[in-house]
Amino acid sequence: MKLSEGAIEALANGQPMNDVVLQLVNIRKIDGGSGPARFRAMMSDGRHSMTSFMLCTQLNFMAEDNTLAPHCICLIKRHVTNILKDGRRVVIILEIEVVKSAEQVGGKIGEPTPYTEGQKPAAQQPPQSNSAPRPPLHPQHSNNEVNRVFNRDVGKKPASSMPSTPGGGSKVVPIASLNPYQSKWTIRARVTNKSSIRTWSNSRGDGKLFSMEIVDESGEIRVTGFNQEVDKFFEVIELGKVYYISRASLKIANKQYTSVKNDYEMTLNGDTTIIPCDDSADVPMVQCDFITIGDLEMKEKDSVIDVIGVCKSVEEVTRLTTKTNREVSKRTLDLMDMSGKLVTVTLWGEEAEKFDGSGQPVVAIKAAKLSDFGGRSISASFNSTLMVNPDIPEAYKLRAWYDKEGHAMEAQSLTELRGGGGGNTNWKSLSDVKTEHLGHGEKADYYTCLATIVYLRKENCLYQACPTQDCNKKVVDQQNGMFRCEKCDKEFPNFKYRLILSANIADYGDNQWVTCFQESAEAILGQNAAYLGQLKDSNEAAFDEVFQQANFNTFIFRSRVKLETYNDESRIKATVMEVKPVDHKEYSKRLIMNIRKMANQ
Repeated sequence: MKLSEGAIEALANGQPMNDVVLQLVNIRKIDGGSGPARFRAMMSDGRHSMTSFMLCTQLNFMAEDNTLAPHCICLIKRHVTNILKDGRRVVIILEIEVVKSAEQVGGKIGEPTPYTEGQKPAAQQPPQSNSAPRPPLHPQHSNNEVNRVFNRDVGKKPASSMPSTPGGGSKVVPIASLNPYQSKWTIRARVTNKSSIRTWSNSRGDGKLFSMEIVDESGEIRVTGFNQEVDKFFEVIELGKVYYISRASLKIANKQYTSVKNDYEMTLNGDTTIIPCDDSADVPMVQCDFITIGDLEMKEKDSVIDVIGVCKSVEEVTRLTTKTNREVSKRTLDLMDMSGKLVTVTLWGEEAEKFDGSGQPVVAIKAAKLSDFGGRSISASFNSTLMVNPDIPEAYKLRAWYDKEGHAMEAQSLTELRGGGGGNTNWKSLSDVKTEHLGHGEKADYYTCLATIVYLRKENCLYQACPTQDCNKKVVDQQNGMFRCEKCDKEFPNFKYRLILSANIADYGDNQWVTCFQESAEAILGQNAAYLGQLKDSNEAAFDEVFQQANFNTFIFRSRVKLETYNDESRIKATVMEVKPVDHKEYSKRLIMNIRKMANQ
């Protein structure tokens, strides 16, 4: 195994070189104090050795699991050279590959002597192609390729990924090389997430802050600005744009408030400069570590994950009132990927308001939170990044798959019950529900069916409920113009009408009695509860007509079934969670798919 002879001298004197083959002589752990540990390495090119190599923290696992062991041969693919305050250079290794293990090598190669840091390099001029020492990159590389790569990397300007800042400032370094012990650095990164301005007030005073997440080809980091920096930078920074950022403060990341994969986080200060970058084509849009929807079942509850899928269906926006009486928007959608599994995602706030699911777009979510509510479901929090039809390879691959075959698949949902009242896409006929004894287990079963309304009980379908938000308890008429709610322990001068409708639905094989509450009952009747209450009190004939018109209409029902016991009598109770009109195009695709399955059998 030949080493890249002369590479140590070149690296020690700041000459940019990538893809160099060196031998690891020794590696040791340096205590990072309250921060992550760092690993310092001695490398050899067979002629010289040098101790000024450090692993970026993202590569710590290679030292911890002994992949990087003394005497192994390494291919250093990417690195950056940092200059310390005392002028010494440290080579931060960003990407490294072990091409021959320590056991295969068996010992030290050559008789390397320690390189004296700071001494003049052997060659002052850029090496000529005929006389310069040419470090082989890999035993499989030809001599011509070695010549080409060496002449490309040694004595030339830095690569485009490390340009100089506007005005000839310091050289740009990767995010992965940043640590609190550096003084002068500049990064070039894209803003992938930007929060709104948040305020606080406590015994120490008032304040405001905003945060953003930035990414380059080496990694990502979270950035926070407070008070004056909010005024200075918030309006300047645009989501998706690339900036040069320098002279900010670095500290150990508080993982409680961020899911960004970096041991450090950045704080803007009075010396910080942020300059727009026009040449941004080579800066990535985002860095995601996607897991398939099928693998979500193996992840722990509350895990923060990156997921991508096709938006199979989407609900309308609803509005909820929090315990602090703040109104927030909410929207649910179903994502499906090539695993054939489907999961329900909840969007909140502005993302829920502006999301457009038309055309079944590809949706990628970075830093989503995994819940075990109703099986497996996902929530896109305010720290998540939502991307619709992102310009990344995974999205194009998913789009091609879905358009070719995925659209005809019957997805298996990981989410049994949606927050808005839904169920999994577990298609059954009504006769299947009985013959398979759904609902007889310890937990309720959920299924979807296409069925027709054959009878509606209009008797006692309306009741007078408490007018308080989120309280649907039946009120008691006090016969004095007031209505009492026992749950709220209050009396009100008014009430609201609520629906609880019993319906008999039927398909080609059987029928079933089901209970429909407010939203599903209104969908079946085509009228809201308040209007029906007025009709019942003022126009009985018109009230009856609403029920007559609702008969023999066909819908997609998502229902919950569970065996319940009352007065020593057990019976199956079926509750409709959601009612949808029939999408005949999608339903026909499913029927065709079922026919093909039966034909293959």
